[in-house]
Formats: sequence, C-alpha cells, structure tokens
Amino acid sequence: MSSVSQPARQPVRAAAAAFIGTMIEWYDFYIYATAAALVFGELYFPSHDPFLSTMASFGTFAVGFFARPLGGLIFGHLGDRIGRKKALMTTLLMMGVATVGVGLLPSYARVGVLAPVLLVLLRVVQGVAVGGEWGGAVLMAGEHAPQGRRTFFASFAQLGSPAGLILSLIAFRAVTSMEHADFIAWGWRLPFLASAVLLGVGIFIRMGVNESPEFEQEKRSKRTVALPVAEVFRTSGMLVALCIGANTIGIAGVYFTNTFMIAYTTQYVGVTKSTILDCLFAVAIIQFMAQPLAAYLSEKLGGARFLKLAALCAMASPYPMFMLVQSGNVVSMVVGIALAVICMASFYSVIAGFVSGVFPTHIRYSAISLSYQVCGAIAGGLTPLVGTWLAHRFAGQWWPLAVFYTGLAGMSLVCIVALDALKHRRADAPGAVLSR
Repeated sequence: MSSVSQPARQPVRAAAAAFIGTMIEWYDFYIYATAAALVFGELYFPSHDPFLSTMASFGTFAVGFFARPLGGLIFGHLGDRIGRKKALMTTLLMMGVATVGVGLLPSYARVGVLAPVLLVLLRVVQGVAVGGEWGGAVLMAGEHAPQGRRTFFASFAQLGSPAGLILSLIAFRAVTSMEHADFIAWGWRLPFLASAVLLGVGIFIRMGVNESPEFEQEKRSKRTVALPVAEVFRTSGMLVALCIGANTIGIAGVYFTNTFMIAYTTQYVGVTKSTILDCLFAVAIIQFMAQPLAAYLSEKLGGARFLKLAALCAMASPYPMFMLVQSGNVVSMVVGIALAVICMASFYSVIAGFVSGVFPTHIRYSAISLSYQVCGAIAGGLTPLVGTWLAHRFAGQWWPLAVFYTGLAGMSLVCIVALDALKHRRADAPGAVLSR
C-alpha cells in the first residue's frame, strides 16, 4: 500500500515534534503563569491590598484553565474527524498569536478597564489552544510508537512541560534582573514577544511529521464517527470520569510547586523574586531529567503499578518540602521542592500514555482531551487560588497547604486504583472491543 494511503510510522520524528511543539505551548502558558505571579496584579488589577491584586491576577490565570475543556472539545472533535496533524497546527498558531498579543497589551493605567478585559480574552484563546494541543501531541507520539512502547514515546509530549518551564524561567530570570521600573514598563513583555520566533520553529517542525498511522487506518476503514464526543459519553463515561480524577496531581502539582510557590515564598517566606526563580529553574532541570527515567521504569513495572507508587510518594512529599522551604535557604528550597516535583513529574510523565491506551482510536483524541482538560480547569485553575487563600487564612502555618497537596495526590491514587480494577472495560485490555 502506498505511503499516501498508509503513512509510515515515524516514532523518533513524531516524538521530537511532540516535544518541541508542547515545549513551545507550555513556554507560552508558563510565562503567563509567571507574569500572573509577578506583574499582572500590579499592572492590570491595581489595588491597595496586594492580596486582592494577586487573587485577581490568578483569577485570569484560572480563566485559561476553564477555557481548556472547550479547546479539548473543539480540537478533539477535529482530531478524531479530520486528523491529528491539522488540529495541532491550528492550536500552535492560536497559542503563538495570543501570547504575542499579551506582550503588546497596554496596561490599566493607559486604557483603563479595557486592559484586563483584553487580557482575559487573550487568556481564553490561550486556554482553548492548550486544550486542543495536549491530546493531539500525546497521540501523534503514541500512535507513531513501535508496538508496546506507547507510554515511553507519549511521555515526550509530557517532557515539553518542564522544557517550556525552563525556557520561561530563563526568560523571566533575565528580565527580573532589570530595574523594577524598567521591568514593569516593558521588560516583562520581552518573553511574550519572543514567542513569535518559537512559533515559526514549531510550525516548521510539525509540517515534517506524517499523520498518525492509527488514525489513517480508522479513516480508511470508515470507523470514524460523526460526533466523537457523543460517542465518548455513550460508551466510556465512567472511564472519562476516572481519568479526570487520575490526572489531578500531574496537573495541580505543577501549578502548586511553580505558580503558587512563587507567590507563597515571596509574600510569606520573604524570598526575593530572583531567588525563587533560580530555585525553580534548578528544580525544572531535575524534572526534565526525571521524566524520561520514570517513563522507562514504568515500562518495566507496568503503568498502573508505577502510577500507584508515584501517587503514594506524592502524598508524602509536601511535608518535607514545606519544612525545607520555610528555611529560606536556596539549597534547602531546591531540595524540598525537588522532592515533591520528582514524585509529581514521575506520575505526570506516565499518565499520558496510560490514559491514551484506555480509549479506542476513533474517539481517543476527544476522550483524553476531555479528561485532561476538565481536570485542568478544576485542579490546575483553582490550585493557585486555593493555595493563596489557605496561605492567607492560615498565615504562618504551612500544614494546611501540605494537607491540600496530599489530598490532590490521593485523588489521583484512588482513580488509578479504580481504572486498574476496570481493566475489562478498557480499550487496552487483551481482546477488548468496546461497543459502538
């Protein structure tokens, strides 16, 4: 059969494209998160109370998460109907344009209430783009993978998250070294404007990857459906609900240990902005190295068993983290946050391949996008807000924050246990054929 009708598998190229593309998407997402913690409160939500400004700034951050399920629905439908590649090219373009738009946005002092309104609108576009990006990137890497290697190759899409975080921290570390007046006036905009260059690189790389062979097989066999989302709810509603819960610590943990931790350490521990960014940069490098190792180990132990162990470790990790962070010492802070991040990142690295194997190909993009993005809207969007409220309500006490983090990890553990118990209901079960 010709390569036109049956695209060749490109496991390495597809994994590389998934990594580069998600790195760019997450760079854009993380620079917004960092700016929300450092500058947006002052520029777009001025107030006499820094707590209120920070809450309003994190509110716009949460808006992007609430838009993500919409992106998952839209691009999940397109990805299951017309192809993974076309959907991914569109999400990357949307994200780049929205990010550059934030970098050009005038402040509240210049245009009044129009400034935060436009900021929210651009944030919605970012959310829709990321909502469609994740599922497609995971599937392009996983569906090009050799037999039995889906989890490892799909993990390269997850690897884009720490890589994007590293880039965003480098960018903001450079501009936060400026005089505060220059940083507020124009310096913070530079990381956003730099996204235009990354956008060109990402589009060029993704153009060279074939469409998913598994999707093309479904298309040739006429197994695609008119409304994939409706089919998801009809055949796999319980599995989607469990996958939503299973993703919790992998999503919420990222924004707890990064976005919220910036605000917490600068406002309650007395750490400077540059110091916490340096700490998070070191932790991001550790995360980048830990994730491929976790994906490799999961192939040896089995996905479900590995995820259970990672979730248990994540439940215990916030207590030493906060004890070390409270010291304000750079080395102690890096060690403390790294302990929590290694546990969380190990789970995050493996969950994508595990979840993508739960659903059949003809509804897979819609199902995993819906699962991940609904979880993102709830767990990711609300985590910095809940963390900020707990820190304010229990000022001087870190244990409520640690308990909150343990609860997030516990939710993931319970859902992984349930998914493992429902092996007979899953598409990755031996000989499984879900009803159509």
